Amino acid sequence: MTPFIKKKEIKKDWYIIDAENAAVGRLAAYISRVLRGKNKPTYNPHMDNGDFVVVTNIDKIKFTGKKFKNKKYYKHTGHPGGIKEITPLLLKEKNKTSDILKLAVKRMLPGGPLAKKQLTKLKIYNGEEHPHEIQKPKLINFEKLNKRNLVKN
Repeated sequence: MTPFIKKKEIKKDWYIIDAENAAVGRLAAYISRVLRGKNKPTYNPHMDNGDFVVVTNIDKIKFTGKKFKNKKYYKHTGHPGGIKEITPLLLKEKNKTSDILKLAVKRMLPGGPLAKKQLTKLKIYNGEEHPHEIQKPKLINFEKLNKRNLVKN
C-alpha cells in the first residue's frame, strides 16, 4: 500500500536544466514529469508534490527534423472562423522562445487547476543568468540522461 503524504511533509526541491541544443519534446516530457512529482516515490496524482524547475539557455533550444518550420500551434478564439496558427519559427522571431517550451510542457500536463498550479513552478530564462541562486538548485545534466536528448545540427 502506498503511504499518503501530508501537505506539510512535502519537500520541494529546485532543479536547473541547461536547454542548449536540447530536443524540445524530450525536454518537455522530462520537465512535466518533475513538475508533477512522478520522479518521487511519494507521487500521488491528486497532490502537488512536484519540484521547481529552472530552464536556462532557452534561446538555443532545438527541434529534430523540419519541425522548426513546419510544426504549427493552433488556438481558437471561440468565434466562427477564429482559428489561429503560429509556428516555432515565428515565435522565435517575436522573441517568445520561452513560449515554445511552455506550450510543450503545458500540453503534457493533465488539464485542470492542479496542472495550472504545477506549471507556475517552471521558470524559463533566455541566457545563463537566473535569480534563483539562493534556492541552491541541483544541476540536471540532461545530456547524460540519454544520448538522444541533444540535437546535433
